[in-house]
Amino acid sequence: MPNLTLSIPEDLLKNGRSYAQSRGTSLNALVRELLTEKVSKPAETVDSIIARLRQSPGNSKSIRINREELHRH
Repeated sequence: MPNLTLSIPEDLLKNGRSYAQSRGTSLNALVRELLTEKVSKPAETVDSIIARLRQSPGNSKSIRINREELHRH
């Protein structure tokens, strides 16, 4: 397996090691897991969301929300 060198701030490294240790894993395994999650089959995820939206009845009961109301909060 190839090696990879990363440059990250010292506090992020410390927090990452602590996080990994609290979960019973190594920082290396944690980084590998997070990277795998980010790059694995994103198109399938988007496609499945679109398919579910298309199957949804989408009944808003004629309630209209304008742009100002949507961004009020």
